[in-house]
Amino acid sequence: MDNKAILTRQGEMLAPGLRVGLLGGSFNPAHEGHLHITRMCMRALGLDRVWWMVSPQNPLKSERDMAPLEKRMASAHALARDRRICVTDIETRLGTRYTYDTVAALKSRHPDVHFIWLMGADNMIQFPRWQRWRELANLVPIAVYPRPGYSLKARLSLAAQTLRPSTLEMSDARLLTRHVPPALVFLEGQESPLSATSLREAHLWPL
Repeated sequence: MDNKAILTRQGEMLAPGLRVGLLGGSFNPAHEGHLHITRMCMRALGLDRVWWMVSPQNPLKSERDMAPLEKRMASAHALARDRRICVTDIETRLGTRYTYDTVAALKSRHPDVHFIWLMGADNMIQFPRWQRWRELANLVPIAVYPRPGYSLKARLSLAAQTLRPSTLEMSDARLLTRHVPPALVFLEGQESPLSATSLREAHLWPL
C-alpha cells in the first residue's frame, strides 16, 4: 500500500498552504479544556485546522489508568464540535510511538502543509525527556499554550532557555510558520483548570 494511502479518512485530507495545528495527547478523556486551548491556538496562530491526535500510549504515562483507544477516540469525537477539528488515530496507523517520528512522517507526506506542534506549558517543562526533542524543535514550529501553575515555569525551563534565540513575541504568533525551525512562541490567554486527571479522580471517567 502506498504510504500516502494511510491518510484517507474523512477530515484528514490536507491541501498545500494549510496551517494545521497538531495537538497530541491521550484524551483520557477529552474535555472542554481541549476545546478551549484548541480555539485559543486557532485564533492566536491563524490556524485552518487542528488535529487531535489521540495517542495509542504516551511513553511517559502509565498504562494502568489508560482507557482503550477506541473509548478515548469516542470521547474526542463527541466533544469536537468544530468542523475545523479532526480527531485522528494517525499514530496508530503510522505505527509511530514518538512525536518526532509522527511529525517527520506527516511532513514527508505533506511537505507543502504548514504544521505547528501545539504543546501545553506543563509539557514544555518535560520536553527534554521527549525522544529526540532537539530534533523535533528543528523540525516543526512549536506553540506553547498556558496551563494553570505551569506557565511561568515553562518560560524558565531548560527547553525554553535552549530555544530562547528562536522565540517569537506573542504579537508575532501568526508569523510562526514563516520562520524556519526552530521557532517557538508562548501563547497568552485564559487558562482552563480542567484536566483529564481531575476528571478521572472525580470518577467522572470510568475506565
